[in-house]
Amino acid sequence: MNLASRAASPSSDVATVVGSVGLPNPIMTASGTSGHGTELADYGDLSALGAVVVKSVSVRPWDGNPAPRVHEVGSSMLNSVGLQGPGLEMWLARDLPALSACRARVVVSIWGQSVEDYAGAAAMLARATHGGSAIVAVEVNVSCPNVDDRSRMFAHSETATAQVVAATECGLPRWVKLSPNVPDIAAIAGAALGAGAEALTLTNTLLGLALDIDTGRPVLGAGGGGLSGEGLHPVAVRAVWECRAAFPDAAIIGVGGVASGPAAIEFLMAGADAVQVGTATFRDPRAPWKVLRDVTRWCRKNGTSVDALRARARSRRAITVPE
Repeated sequence: MNLASRAASPSSDVATVVGSVGLPNPIMTASGTSGHGTELADYGDLSALGAVVVKSVSVRPWDGNPAPRVHEVGSSMLNSVGLQGPGLEMWLARDLPALSACRARVVVSIWGQSVEDYAGAAAMLARATHGGSAIVAVEVNVSCPNVDDRSRMFAHSETATAQVVAATECGLPRWVKLSPNVPDIAAIAGAALGAGAEALTLTNTLLGLALDIDTGRPVLGAGGGGLSGEGLHPVAVRAVWECRAAFPDAAIIGVGGVASGPAAIEFLMAGADAVQVGTATFRDPRAPWKVLRDVTRWCRKNGTSVDALRARARSRRAITVPE
């Protein structure tokens, strides 16, 4: 069965739609936080989640950054994994069948060091999904801060973002993951949507640095890294709010610091159609299912639904957020 065509029940309290993709609920995993395949399957039913977003993969295997790669910073986390992955060919052969067997709806995150890399990954996915598969969308990661040359982060440029999106046409909905490390995220979002993106994933990590006070040296092997977790949450909520105001009809996924039902509800109220749970799974691998349970209970307790929250956010008049 092609799970991309599986629609959510319109009577469900928590059913949602992200662009052309119907989901039974708005809770997904976040790329980079739960592996390339079924790593979380021992902790919950993957098919019960809205979707599983896998760790970003490229057209070729990639070793990633030197250790140490992860460092706890209060209630947040600094990471510099550096996009380690098996390459798309291996992922398609090894991990996608396992996810399909779990009946998960799969969102493939892709990255590249050049527009040609992204185009190559999209072409491989187009061939792999011909005739149907568990893949419901492609998340085009233009914003990971852990590559060597940060000046080449595509998400820092409207032109570069548009070029990548245009190059990744593959017959699947494209969700573009953007960076909060820009002066005007709505401008980058507009470029992505104009080039063919169906949804915006807001946001990737903030650039950060932690030092060992005994040596004065960075604690991560590659130096700096990306800050995720609770510290990122208000930044991501603002990005969702601003992009919803700028693009009332666009599909938006909120990600950043979701460890509870209230954090997910806040994203939905800000204008997200769905929410990803990431760093929280390092502390509790059952976090995505717990957030889903909390959101479901909150909607029923308050006599509302995810669809109603989405409609309210879309009808909201633009409210300026003070600097």
